[in-house]
Amino acid sequence: MEKQPIILVTCGHFEKEVLRLISDDITRAFHHPVVQKECSFDLSSFYNPGRRQYDGNGILKMVAEKAPTNALKTIGLFRVDLFIPILTYIFGQAFLNGNTGIASLFRLKNELYGLEHNNTLQIERFRKVILHELGHTFGLIHCQYPICVMRSSTYVEDIDQKKISFCQNCQNELNRMQLLKLPGGD
Repeated sequence: MEKQPIILVTCGHFEKEVLRLISDDITRAFHHPVVQKECSFDLSSFYNPGRRQYDGNGILKMVAEKAPTNALKTIGLFRVDLFIPILTYIFGQAFLNGNTGIASLFRLKNELYGLEHNNTLQIERFRKVILHELGHTFGLIHCQYPICVMRSSTYVEDIDQKKISFCQNCQNELNRMQLLKLPGGD
């Protein structure tokens, strides 16, 4: 039986090499094929002029509503500044045990923090955010292990300390949950 794909919905321009790295990360972590689709979303209704940011809750809900029905999981990739009402900004967001997540490259730029441009570091951060949000869709919660990709990240420095992988405990939990979802699983 063919495995359902994890869909990357790209909203904005992302270099082919970046999308390849992200796809490889996802396939390695979750053992599902990755399919890339360009989005046709109009984000203007999610823009909050007072904050000069985009409503992450609204965008996440929209991605969920428009997610392809054949997808195991769908994650929207953006280049806009995201927020939720209780936080100044977010790097990404996902429905725990759901099918949808979002991640944005915007707040991962060194220039926002008074540092020199570093595209390689920005992309590495983005890859970690995407794996983190997909981890939530598979049921993983925040981890206390400092270098686990599932550790909560309030600041980019937190992301920089993590690896682009799950700790052994999170990996075991992910494996257990995926086994439970197989036909005949308990």
